Amino acid sequence: MLVLASTSPWRISMLKSSGVAAAGVAPPIDEAAVTATDPVALAEARARAKARSVAQLRPLDWVIGADQVCWSEQRIFEKPKSPAEHLEHLRALRGRWHTLSTAVVLCTPAKEHLHIEHTRILLRADLSDGELAAYVASGEGASCAGGYQAEAMGALLIERVEGDWSNVIGLPLFALIGILRSEGWRSPLDTEAAGVAEVAGSA
Repeated sequence: MLVLASTSPWRISMLKSSGVAAAGVAPPIDEAAVTATDPVALAEARARAKARSVAQLRPLDWVIGADQVCWSEQRIFEKPKSPAEHLEHLRALRGRWHTLSTAVVLCTPAKEHLHIEHTRILLRADLSDGELAAYVASGEGASCAGGYQAEAMGALLIERVEGDWSNVIGLPLFALIGILRSEGWRSPLDTEAAGVAEVAGSA
């Protein structure tokens, strides 16, 4: 059974809509206690901690752990702790490229896989303080690294994206599916293809 070490509705919805059936389980860790000064190392450490903590609870399942870090010039932009910090983050990112680095760890009973995906995003340089304040006041993005939700109204803040769009939403889906298939996971299309071949052969 596939288990996502998260209860994020966005990540669960992404997996479900793409045909990857996975149960969501909250990792029993204090995420804030996992630290690193390098943004990529931080994403990897948190993803491993999430996956391994749930794998201990579900040792026979395949457990997926993921963590995303937003950063620019080595500064890490965590989820804002207040509206004031939220606005400061968006002002700091305005008109600048930043990177969303997502680490994905798959723990199976036999081995552990790691993949790190990087996507670059440029926020509009012409964003006014009023627009940013209105976005903060909407409440959207307050629980997101960097302070915006690209798959919702946060799209209004973005000028350009370079890289995997699924990674922007929080999970590099194409890379994850590749890892699962390398371990022998069969997608719903594999099953349907077998059924189609059987029907065609009997016609």
